[in-house]
Amino acid sequence: MTTAVTGAHQAQGGPRLAARITPLATVQHGALLTWRSLVKIKRNPEEVLGLTFMPLMFVALFVFVFGQAMMGDWRAYRDFIIPGITAQSVIFATIGTGVALNSDIEKGIFDRFRSLPIARSAPLIGAILGDLTRYLLTVVMVLLVAVLIGYRPDGGPLGVVAAAAVVMVFAFALCWLSAFMGLLLRTPMAVNIFGSIWMFPLTFASSTFVAPENMPGWMSTFAGINPVTHVTDAMRGLMEGGPVAEPLLWTAVWTVGLTAVFFPLATRAYRRRS
Repeated sequence: MTTAVTGAHQAQGGPRLAARITPLATVQHGALLTWRSLVKIKRNPEEVLGLTFMPLMFVALFVFVFGQAMMGDWRAYRDFIIPGITAQSVIFATIGTGVALNSDIEKGIFDRFRSLPIARSAPLIGAILGDLTRYLLTVVMVLLVAVLIGYRPDGGPLGVVAAAAVVMVFAFALCWLSAFMGLLLRTPMAVNIFGSIWMFPLTFASSTFVAPENMPGWMSTFAGINPVTHVTDAMRGLMEGGPVAEPLLWTAVWTVGLTAVFFPLATRAYRRRS
């Protein structure tokens, strides 16, 4: 009876009902839709395979192919690059959030959500939190392979867990940017292309693979303000030892800033698109 009344009220004035949904209800709705996103893993196991095998390929290529040339010892380069590859793998994976949202909207799935008495941002929250769970698998796979090839982080288990938390929190902010792109562009292919266009300079023109001081002057300047550099440096400091206060601070600033900008933009784009 309550559901019917709620649905009737929403049919008469959906925006007014949405305005009365409390933040706690929004969290509950988002959690329910997160579960839906996780259930999709059973139906699409190839997505998980892609998120696990790609990082393994990066580890093998960069450590064993470029390690000797970069530092004269692949083991030293392994210790330098593993935090960076972990960050790069997760950050690149966030493009998938926008691609999946765009695909779901084209299939009409979000039209069904719109007819339900739930918070307008709940479908986006559920999709992003579900994706973050999959991205955590990427972190685990990279670190497992790193351990198998002899990587032993000086920061120990606590340092590794803290580093994983840093990149996952930053990925949460990037997912809102990816979601905004997925809602703004027309096709999944367009989301993938435009996402890669800005993702490549962010990940490669950073401290992920090379120290910024070894880059040309203009690129070194860009790398110094690049948020991926701050994330990678924070992870490297936690996993390998070194300064972490400044990169953690900048990572927090970028995370809050990106979320503050793209959370409302993505929610507004969702209302217009769906």
